[in-house]
Formats: sequence, C-alpha cells, structure tokens
Amino acid sequence: MSIKSVSKFLSLVLRHKPETIGIKLDAHGWTDVDKLIDGCQKVGKNIDRAVLERTVVENDKMRFTFNADKTKIRANQGHSIAVDVEPEEETPPLYLYHGTLERNWASIEERGLLKMKRLHVHLSIDVETAEKVAARRVGASLICKIDSAAMARDGYKFYRSVNGVWLTDHVPPQYISIVKE
Repeated sequence: MSIKSVSKFLSLVLRHKPETIGIKLDAHGWTDVDKLIDGCQKVGKNIDRAVLERTVVENDKMRFTFNADKTKIRANQGHSIAVDVEPEEETPPLYLYHGTLERNWASIEERGLLKMKRLHVHLSIDVETAEKVAARRVGASLICKIDSAAMARDGYKFYRSVNGVWLTDHVPPQYISIVKE
C-alpha cells in the first residue's frame, strides 16, 4: 500500500469509523498501536509498525500523531466522532482562509462556514494552503478570507491543531469575504 492510501484508510478509521477494524478510540482520540495494526490486518490492510511510522512522518498534512513512547496513535483533527484532541485556545492571526467550491458560496453568504459533520470548521493560515484544500474537491473553487482578528475580539474561540490547522466552531457570514475565485 502506498503512504497516500494508508493515510486515507487511517483517516477513515481514526477520524470517522474506528469500528471498521474493530477498535475503539479513547476520549481524546487515542488508540493502541498494536490493536490498530491487528485490526488493519484482519480486514486485509497490510499495515505494520514500519508502514505506520512512515505514514505518520511522511504525511504532508501531518494528520496523525504518536504519543511519546509510540504505543498510541490518533488523528490530529477532522473527526466526525466526539473526541477531544485537546487543542489549546490561541489568538489567531489577523486573517485566516478557507478553500471551498463556488457552488457553496450562496449558503456561506447566508449561514457562514459551518462545521457540518466535523467537530470544527477548518481554516488555513494562508491562501496557498486554502487553495490546496479546495483543489481536492471537484468543481470550480473559491477562497474565503476570514477576519479572524475581529471574530476573536467579538468572543469567538480559535484553536490550532498540532499540524497547524486553525479550528473554530462557526464563522458567521459578516466575517467572510471572497479573496480569490
């Protein structure tokens, strides 16, 4: 299996459906590495410790983290299941960005950015990263600019995951403009 396909499979398991391989996540999203490997192999995924370590290290989005002694692993963010990955509240930069599809603009303009099935809205530190996010989707994209400093002044909380993704619960429409279509 390629690192990319392992990463996609681990994203499914560690962010959305651990039951796919018969494992459970604790309250903070951690699971035992040996149980993860056993579960993967039981469903025909040839993932061993070496492949797992390469996936954690080489994943360009830094989606996964080991604990200090590498006995546990978790996804850094993006969960649709209730876990607390313990992000610390931080003051955001002046602006953050969100890559999406043009067809979503009417809804965004009306309701803002919603977390949908995830635990948070995901925001990028720069336009280039937001463009990469938008490019993963099929269709014409646009980049939203978020006035995160104004949101923070107005009491909205922001968190930054260990891989640099900024998180918040909701971005109301008054803080959003289109920076790039």
